[in-house]
Amino acid sequence: MGRIRILPDQVANQIAAGEVVDRPASVVKELLENALDAGANRIRIEVEAGGRRLIRVADDGHGMNRDDALLAFERHATSKLRTADDLLSIATLGFRGEALPSIASVARVILETCPRVSAPGASAEAPQDQSSAGTRLEIAGGKILHVDDAALPPGTTLAVADLFFNTPARRKFLRAESTELAHVTALVTHYALAHPEKHFELVSATHTIVSAPPVARTAERIYQIFGKDTLAQLLPVAAEIPLAHPGLPEPPPWKRDPDAPALNPGTLCLTGFYSKPELQKLNRNSIYIFINKRLIRDRLLIHAIVEAYRNVIPPTSFPVVLLFIEMPPEEVDVNVHPAKTEVRFRQQSLVHDFVRDSLRTALIQARPAAAFLAALDSAPAASPSLMPMPASPLPGVPGPGVSGPGVPGPGVSGAADSDPRSTQDFGTEAEPFKLTPRLPTPVPGNLPFEARSFDRGAWGDQQAWGEAAAALFQPAAHSGIDASIGAGLDECSHPLGVEIANGSANGLSPAAATALIEAEQAATTLNHLGSLRPLAQLRESFILAAGDDGLWIIDQHVAHERVLFEKILRDRQVEKVQRQRLLMPLLVELKPWQMVVFARIAEELDQNGFEVEPFGPQTLAVKAAPAGLDGAALERMLTQVIEQSHSDSDEGKSNENLTALRTRIAASIACHSAIKVNTALDPARMEWLLLELAKTRHPTSCPHGRPIALLYSWKEILRAFHRI
Repeated sequence: MGRIRILPDQVANQIAAGEVVDRPASVVKELLENALDAGANRIRIEVEAGGRRLIRVADDGHGMNRDDALLAFERHATSKLRTADDLLSIATLGFRGEALPSIASVARVILETCPRVSAPGASAEAPQDQSSAGTRLEIAGGKILHVDDAALPPGTTLAVADLFFNTPARRKFLRAESTELAHVTALVTHYALAHPEKHFELVSATHTIVSAPPVARTAERIYQIFGKDTLAQLLPVAAEIPLAHPGLPEPPPWKRDPDAPALNPGTLCLTGFYSKPELQKLNRNSIYIFINKRLIRDRLLIHAIVEAYRNVIPPTSFPVVLLFIEMPPEEVDVNVHPAKTEVRFRQQSLVHDFVRDSLRTALIQARPAAAFLAALDSAPAASPSLMPMPASPLPGVPGPGVSGPGVPGPGVSGAADSDPRSTQDFGTEAEPFKLTPRLPTPVPGNLPFEARSFDRGAWGDQQAWGEAAAALFQPAAHSGIDASIGAGLDECSHPLGVEIANGSANGLSPAAATALIEAEQAATTLNHLGSLRPLAQLRESFILAAGDDGLWIIDQHVAHERVLFEKILRDRQVEKVQRQRLLMPLLVELKPWQMVVFARIAEELDQNGFEVEPFGPQTLAVKAAPAGLDGAALERMLTQVIEQSHSDSDEGKSNENLTALRTRIAASIACHSAIKVNTALDPARMEWLLLELAKTRHPTSCPHGRPIALLYSWKEILRAFHRI
């Protein structure tokens, strides 16, 4: 007898489960994608013990009849593919037919499903489906235990209990319940963002974590789940380009249909949100990408996003980005990863450049202004953003506070760890639960009590007590603001302005609150830098300027650095770099490895205004340098560029390295040539600097990522003086 044998189906299913199902969130992902493919408009997910004890996903999709329910648990049984050519244009989230049999082989599964009475879109007179009775199917460890008819509503409910009950080695590798629940929460939240038109609900054994009714736009969904503080930190982006040609090669001549119309290549669309430059992360965990509403992780697109923020944020920091990319299904291959979390693009360079240029253009056009108070706490954090806060937290768990970027919502602190398998638990120690009476709001004015006594006869005066009660429970009017400053409160004159200024948007619909936040974002930009009035210098390092929107504080060094940086790049592009010859060559001592790096970048240094020649085995003679560099700064700049070029020598392609090298040299020249701190400036020079800064493409930050201008807004000044 031979040594090679065919494995039983049960063993094959468990092997497939090892590729598809590695934690409860993987089960939720597969079931959630099946519900979306089924056309569900309302999806409810219930989890217990982080998903180890129970996962139940209920939807109102088209459901299945008895035969389809039984076939769904067979390997490679699917309704989404017919031929091998269908693999080239997959338009659904699931397609392999491996998820359900894999899950059923390592858990106890109960399926309850019922098809719709009529086909979707059919009229009331259309013939009804004869198999409209529901089906209840029970499976344990891959074996069917019961199949019964049942009276069920249209849709499908699938409960997965005791995950990995028959594979204890897999079960012991699961993390804490809070960590597993955090992964489930993140998954449901991100699919809710990708489908704002659908209703999502995530419920644990104790409380509701996510409750997201349908809304019209993604911005409203972000406000709905994360609140106004998160939405205020994000800016929208939208772009679209037509594809010049399809990514798939044409079929051979003997397979072409001469009468078939020419294929339309389609378009490439991008929508989403990106963070302002002052919001930075220490890792890539806050970058979320959806391709045709499929959540993926792709190095190509992450690289494009990082390139879009080059010389806007520090190179060791990463932005918060939520991108939705739509393209023809033929342009992307999703059948390259067991869990379908990685894809391959037919036209990789086109997609990469489109994402990079779209984000970079949006940053240039938005020109967001950094708030002075927000900049105080804007240090890069490792915790991922876009984590939701539960709708009804337990006593002792922190209440619904700020859940903005970098601040994970209460109850999902496990997801805030940069390690995806962190064992961090919920919250901290629970505080005692107690009820406190709500204090009445003070009402200005006089109650009509002065002419009446509290004797027995006065109780019968119902009109007097009615007037008193009406005055007592009448909502207090907002206190007025001094007429002397009232004219400056145009942005607060909206009847909802005081609520937004106090950080409360209770009572507002997501659409109204979103529109209000977007209006505030549009008003807080750097488009009016050229009209600022310089007031003074603070310690000969910072320029204080006044504008219609508040008080501005500008770092004179980084402002001039940004101006010089963009000027150097423009001059380099047209080969008009200004250089100055030195009276005596400057000798710079280098190490042997630095001499090797210099030989590689010598040509680019020459194009940027340097004239450097070897002067011995470990010495360079600098005969000319860009204008503005003196001896000491010149030596430091040259050494810095060589060291940075050595650290990036193995990254990316040669053309990308050339672009990075060019910007690195320009940034170093600008930094060492710019106005230094502790340098006095007269009003004319300060005004010139502000005008030149207003002409730059990125006046938000210097090439190394430091903020240039901070705004102490008029509203913040009024709030600090308790005027609002």
